[in-house]
Amino acid sequence: MSDPAFPRLRADVSTLPRYVPGRPAPDALVDKLSSNENPYPPLPSVIHAIEEELGRLNRYPDPAARELTAELAAFLGVPAGHLVLGTGSVGITQHLVAAAAGPGDEVLFAWRSFEAYPLITWAAGAASVQVPLREERHDLDALAGAVTDRTRLIFICNPNNPTGTAVRRAELERFLDRVPREVLVVLDEAYREFVDDPEVPDGVELYRDRPNVAVLRTFSKAYGLATLRVGFAVAHPRVAAALRACAVPFGVSGPAQAAAVASLRAGDELAERVADLVAERARVTQGLREAGYTVPESLANFVWLRLGARTADFTDACEAARLMVRPYGEEGVRVSIGAPDANDRLLKTAADWLR
Repeated sequence: MSDPAFPRLRADVSTLPRYVPGRPAPDALVDKLSSNENPYPPLPSVIHAIEEELGRLNRYPDPAARELTAELAAFLGVPAGHLVLGTGSVGITQHLVAAAAGPGDEVLFAWRSFEAYPLITWAAGAASVQVPLREERHDLDALAGAVTDRTRLIFICNPNNPTGTAVRRAELERFLDRVPREVLVVLDEAYREFVDDPEVPDGVELYRDRPNVAVLRTFSKAYGLATLRVGFAVAHPRVAAALRACAVPFGVSGPAQAAAVASLRAGDELAERVADLVAERARVTQGLREAGYTVPESLANFVWLRLGARTADFTDACEAARLMVRPYGEEGVRVSIGAPDANDRLLKTAADWLR
């Protein structure tokens, strides 16, 4: 009989908080508003690009993703050597932490923010330093004040997941000016395409003359390629080289590379879809506020409802209406923006629940 004491694993594994993804929809009649997915399928040109790759599944993909890297470099106006691809932006997040922090080091971020940050930090053996949000937004003064000589990495999720709130240009630049140049600041912009406030800066513009700033983006959200897992980092050569050293070989599949290239080339069509989702976000926000909810200004593809102890009750009411939303313990609920009919049902369910 096997000895349960072997093999020996880290004693703190059992106490680690779990990353809790949105649950799969039990059937096609349930609207899944829990995972910040694009509710619309890929464009026909993107599907065609994927289909062309299916006949090459017996071959490894290009490990350097040269075609996609060239497309991204031209699209963003950055050197190709400043781009690193990975399995979604979360995959690159893991490589960033592995490259920058280890035992005895600290990784700093707001809380609540993206749930993967503390998990990835733990896996690297570093310590998480979590700075509470202030009125659902990053408290950049408190974040700057939390920097110590052990701080190696700071994450700024902008817009923030799950609150949707965003840091604006002047305050972010002041913060970056306060951070020691040996500390890497990562601007996680998974939802950048949904930002319609000109005062929220494009992280790629900020990184250009700041060697300690890197930017994360993904094709999972606005581009609707969540199942293919492709994201990228924009970083200066020293950071980019460290990322490549930590990367998993062949991490981005051939179909993912082809779909991402096709998506970039279909930019105008995708921009129309994003505009539709942004308009729906405004409609959902207004409807919830009119029903009596306090809804922070979201610049992502979701809205946040801080419901406290009533979080589970609201989630149950939505499930009864065949809507899946994302609860966060006894803090609140994140609701992704879906197609108009799903959003209509959400607004009715939310209004009825408050009565």
